[in-house]
Amino acid sequence: MKYSFNKELNHLIRQLIHQGWCYYNGSKHGRLRHPNGQPTLTVPKTPGDFRSFYNFRKDLRRATRSHKET
Repeated sequence: MKYSFNKELNHLIRQLIHQGWCYYNGSKHGRLRHPNGQPTLTVPKTPGDFRSFYNFRKDLRRATRSHKET
């Protein structure tokens, strides 16, 4: 399954799914949900910016860090 048109995002999302994350398809964006239910991250299907992969990784780090603290 193709999650995004960005190769790096696709690879990262596949790794997350193998770790237990759930992917939900949308019309413009997909959603990734942590195995414990929170948090939910938005995945751009057609990223228009070359920094989108780095921004997504930063959001992922923030989400997993804040999830571990609670």
